[in-house]
Amino acid sequence: MRPRIRDLTLRARLTVLVVAAVAVAVVAVSLTSWLVTRANLYRQFDAQLQAYAQVAAKSASPAEALAALRSTDHDGDSADTGHGIGLTVQFLDAAGVPTAVGGEASAIPVGAEALQVAAGAVAVGSEVDKIGSDRYRVWIAARAGGGAVQVARDSEGVERTLAELGFWELLVGLGVVLAAALAGRAVARTALRPVETLTAAAGEVARTQALSAEITVTGRGELARLAESFNEMLTALATSRDDQRRLVEDAGHELRTPLASLRNNIELLIHAQTRSGLPADDHTRLLADLDAQSAELTDLVGELVELATGDRSPETVEPVELGEVVRAAVERARPRAPGVRFELSADEAVVRGRPAALERAVLNILGNAAKWSPPGGMVTVTLAAEAGFARLAVADEGPGIAEEDLPHVFERFYRAESARALPGSGLGLAIVEQVVLQHAGRVTAANGEHGGARFEVTLPQDGVS
Repeated sequence: MRPRIRDLTLRARLTVLVVAAVAVAVVAVSLTSWLVTRANLYRQFDAQLQAYAQVAAKSASPAEALAALRSTDHDGDSADTGHGIGLTVQFLDAAGVPTAVGGEASAIPVGAEALQVAAGAVAVGSEVDKIGSDRYRVWIAARAGGGAVQVARDSEGVERTLAELGFWELLVGLGVVLAAALAGRAVARTALRPVETLTAAAGEVARTQALSAEITVTGRGELARLAESFNEMLTALATSRDDQRRLVEDAGHELRTPLASLRNNIELLIHAQTRSGLPADDHTRLLADLDAQSAELTDLVGELVELATGDRSPETVEPVELGEVVRAAVERARPRAPGVRFELSADEAVVRGRPAALERAVLNILGNAAKWSPPGGMVTVTLAAEAGFARLAVADEGPGIAEEDLPHVFERFYRAESARALPGSGLGLAIVEQVVLQHAGRVTAANGEHGGARFEVTLPQDGVS
């Protein structure tokens, strides 16, 4: 079974395409030149034959006509005008019956054109006839006294010239196609060398898992851009793998403490159950600690999952009215922080994003503000639409953020010294930053003018340039 073109290698396909393109061009040029040459040769042949017929029409006999033709031939072949070049003259009467013939052939067939000219219906005519085994071109001219004269000439010379021309054009065309195949293979090899380098680099990465490999970029063409994209992909993969490794290491570190505490409390309960038992108050306290620690672990695992899968969320991206999202987040935050007041002012602002992810981010900011607010404190939430952007600001009345902590508040598992005793995993604000960046926005943390922390989220509005 012959291989299909799509089953060939890219180099072979390029070579085939080059050869096919050159072959089509060679065939088109050769055929066109051959047809043009053929038309010109036969036009010249017929023009000379017509001139011969006009001379013969003025003669009294074929012999006289041939003699007249010899006297008018100045191309050096006059000695063979009647014989060597296949010229025949035949006279016809008005009925189209041959009356005399002379020259190469014994007789010229009388066709419809010849009958019309002999009858005086037309002045001249032409035919192509077979005389014996040769093909003759015939020109007919009317005679002054009635009847017609036929002048026939063997077209073997023209046909031989065309055959030789076709042979040489075929030979040259095959040579050109062969040269194109060699040149196409060389060009394909040179052009695809960067692809081979890229393939080898990809294979090396797959074999060694070394994402630090890099392709040397040369030139500015499509293959250079492909190499640049490959390098960018490797860099992104390396960064992603480092982030995953750091997340796993940090998660293991953060999970170790609550798990150890949970295990100790369970072992203490088991030990007390097998011995004399615990006082009721201690037993209740241990159960409360177990409940709090399991809730802390649940929250931590949930935030880890959110952080690890946030960029692969199945939630669809759609136009979202951010004011509704913020209001829903505030309503969810109020029961969680009953000792804190929330003041909300929200304009209408439509952004393009994932509603649940945006609400989670806003809720995390509100939870952080509530955690640091004093009893009876106020968290001010403001959403404004301006200059094509939606700006969400959340300010609290807490102690604010220490200057040394400001650059790190969005880092995973980062907790300030003052927050060690407070509940939390250090992942909430990291999730906020991840969600905002996925929505082409920006989040900043700062201290308010009158104390407390201030977080500001800026997102582009949907359909606003």
